[in-house]
Amino acid sequence: MEISIVLYVAIVLFIGLAFGQLATVFKMPNVTGYLIGGLVAGPSLLNGLTPDVLEQFDVVSEVALAFIAFTIGLSFKRSYFKRVGFQPVVIAALEATLAVVIVTGGLVLIGVELSFAIVLGAIAAATAPAATIMVIKEFKAKGPVTETLLSVVALDDAFALILFGFASTIANMLIEVDGEVSLFLSILTPFIDIFYAAIVGATLGFIMKYPLKYFRTSSNRLIVLMVFVFLASGLSTLFGISGLLTTMIMGAILTNVSSAAPAMDNLSDRITPPIFVMFFVIAGAELDLAIVPTVGLIGIVYIVLRVVGKISGVYIGAKLTKAPETVSKYLGATLIPQAGVAIGLVSVAESIVPTHADEIRVVVLSATLVYELAGPLITKLALTKAGEISK
Repeated sequence: MEISIVLYVAIVLFIGLAFGQLATVFKMPNVTGYLIGGLVAGPSLLNGLTPDVLEQFDVVSEVALAFIAFTIGLSFKRSYFKRVGFQPVVIAALEATLAVVIVTGGLVLIGVELSFAIVLGAIAAATAPAATIMVIKEFKAKGPVTETLLSVVALDDAFALILFGFASTIANMLIEVDGEVSLFLSILTPFIDIFYAAIVGATLGFIMKYPLKYFRTSSNRLIVLMVFVFLASGLSTLFGISGLLTTMIMGAILTNVSSAAPAMDNLSDRITPPIFVMFFVIAGAELDLAIVPTVGLIGIVYIVLRVVGKISGVYIGAKLTKAPETVSKYLGATLIPQAGVAIGLVSVAESIVPTHADEIRVVVLSATLVYELAGPLITKLALTKAGEISK
């Protein structure tokens, strides 16, 4: 007897509800409970959520990430950047770059082949915004660290793509494949991706303000919100560009051209909780415990030095831009989670150094397991120590 996907939706939501409440009992963020609940129910342990079932939830991940990116974009108000200037840009650039440099350097020091070290090190730049944003929303965090964090995680995606483009170019040169045209394109590709994402996102952001002027009721505006968020995500897939960047830029443009932007933020907060619960339970179910014992020294170096790079980059960037002391001390610890973009870059990395494809996949997926489970808890602790989460 075939079980309906609707029944699995109910099961996934219940798992999230139960483990989220359990996490609260142990003073952990709800998102950590969702991930653990998914891990328990998934193929690694009870196998209640089988790989075939998980495949049917692919659209949930796309929708959840689109709403998260849109919400981040709404925080990019012109008044904010007038007040802080290039501070978030400098911090994001340094934390991403130092993560790449320190991880690559560490891998070379333990004897890893240079082209492999460069490609794997480049993946270290990526940071997953989803878990971090969930912690901020759950605990209603407010303050300079939270404000800077929202901007940095949004910019991080762009810097990760650019750095990976340069790294793949250098790796290709080292192993002498595909010739000069391919090398040129590999440098150009991330910039082209960001350019097209900016064009599509900005266009949709400008267009979105017009139906919001015409439709005033919450129900109609909710439909407009869903149409444009889905449109931005769907067009990104169609054109092969970054969905996160496109949807984020759409939100950034809207918040600066329409007075209805705050209403969109409120509507998003009202409809997304069940989507986010499903997203994180499914993400937890997809974590594979079996790969952890195979990670080896390379994996340990990657996991540890990426955190060192992120914290060091934030500290230096914050000092250079004269950010508040709490930003330099605590922001780095909130950038630990890593998932979507990093996993997406794995397939590209495997094609560049195919002889190390299995090692790249194992290291990144193992790191994802560690970062996604530990990251939200560390983010909560950091924001609490910064005085931005009320006890």
